[in-house]
Amino acid sequence: MAIKNTTLLNSVAALTLLAGGGIGFAALSAPLGIWLGLWEFGTGFTILRGVFPFTGWIGLGCLVIAIALLGTAKKLGTDNGIALFNLAAAGALASGIAWYIPSSFQAPEGISYPPIHDVSTDLVDIPQYVAVMPLRANAPNTTVYGGSRNMTPERNAQLQQEGFPDLVPRFYAESSNLIFARALTAVDNMGWELVAAVPESGRIEATATTFWFRFKDDVVIRLREEEGQTRVDARSLSRVGGGDAGTNGKRLREFFEIL
Repeated sequence: MAIKNTTLLNSVAALTLLAGGGIGFAALSAPLGIWLGLWEFGTGFTILRGVFPFTGWIGLGCLVIAIALLGTAKKLGTDNGIALFNLAAAGALASGIAWYIPSSFQAPEGISYPPIHDVSTDLVDIPQYVAVMPLRANAPNTTVYGGSRNMTPERNAQLQQEGFPDLVPRFYAESSNLIFARALTAVDNMGWELVAAVPESGRIEATATTFWFRFKDDVVIRLREEEGQTRVDARSLSRVGGGDAGTNGKRLREFFEIL
């Protein structure tokens, strides 16, 4: 009877690991396929949308089973309770990862971001890209502000102001040379790939890469002397996708916080 019970517990633990690990692998395969060039980002999102509704329930079920296995093993006097718990808990962990991946780029509850992928602190004289243009040769998204499908510059600006009213030009009392150096430091701290730094033009260009889906977003920073101060404008633009879940706007916010 003890052998039969042990076999049953082992089977339950293995099935729990299989369930949690399976959905975890499905979630991880979404960005992994993009990294390896197996499919486009749209396919990756489709995979995540398919598995996400089940991740929380499966993860909770795996955790409950892990605790139950540990208690049952102790009650039966078997010596593999910890091993059984670890197997089932690994399934819960995998499910948790599957839940976390899409949750990490969703807006917090009660907050919504506009369906745009191009933000600029200057909505009149939009900062323009120069050095990154060859890198965007095959990018679906244009560098024309508000020039994407079903969008206009006026509508893009309106949506941006509604979602990120704090993204405005910043003014500093320090010299442009000092602010330029600080901006370069901020770019480095943000982990962006520096593309160009042209002090005489007051222009810095860089590329930011998102973690899970490896999206490339391009940033241009523009410095000008204005009324005895240094004015800093910045723009962040995705190469692919429609809405960006607020990524570009939050990126510029963090940049100015560091600056």
